[in-house]
Amino acid sequence: MAARIALSGVSIDFPLYHGNARSLKKRLVASVSGRLSADARHRIVVKAVRDVSFSLAPGDRLGLIGRNGAGKTTLLRALAGIYEPVAGKLRVVGSINALLDPNLGMNLDLTGRENIVLRGQYNRLDRAAIARLADDVATFAELDDFLDLPMRVYSSGMLVRLGFGLATAIKPQVLLMDEWLLAGDANFLDKARARLEDLVRGAEILVLSSHLPEVIRDWCTRVIWLDQGRVRADGPAEAVLAEYLGAD
Repeated sequence: MAARIALSGVSIDFPLYHGNARSLKKRLVASVSGRLSADARHRIVVKAVRDVSFSLAPGDRLGLIGRNGAGKTTLLRALAGIYEPVAGKLRVVGSINALLDPNLGMNLDLTGRENIVLRGQYNRLDRAAIARLADDVATFAELDDFLDLPMRVYSSGMLVRLGFGLATAIKPQVLLMDEWLLAGDANFLDKARARLEDLVRGAEILVLSSHLPEVIRDWCTRVIWLDQGRVRADGPAEAVLAEYLGAD
């Protein structure tokens, strides 16, 4: 079955369970002016995403841009099934790989190898496929004997290498990417770029959130500019990027 994504009037709220405190409310009003409201249970909520609609089909490469707090990562997490909309309809068809956090779904008390096996089981791989997955990730991450030690003893660089290697080892129909993948030292990025580009080429649909215009230009054909949780512009990458950069 071909991949597809469809959103119609999607809105996402985050309740503030201690939001009745006057000082907290004042700070929030200052930082997210116009994005506070009360829900049916009289809780203060942040209106993270408001009335977002779009559809994607195989071959689409969508970039999400906007300032910090615009709703980009929230929208990605909703597409991944982590957040549930409070209004509207959201449907994603096809296998998903959500590269949103290098440690997403990992247990730091388990070894690197045990985490690889669990990821393989989650993706319903058989024993032989899990063995191939472990070999592939171990070769890329270059952790040697550390692969059989608990991840809590890993350095931050080792965690990123393992997380990246595992996240990019299983090819999905729908690829959701946050810009953490583009962090790291130059040597790591040089090594990782070919692996990442292969993953992007193999996906039927790409949704990428980034602050980097050059990355959006390289990998995306369409861009949605989010501003305070709403779609401010939606169209060809160059046109929306020019409008966004011209507004700074």
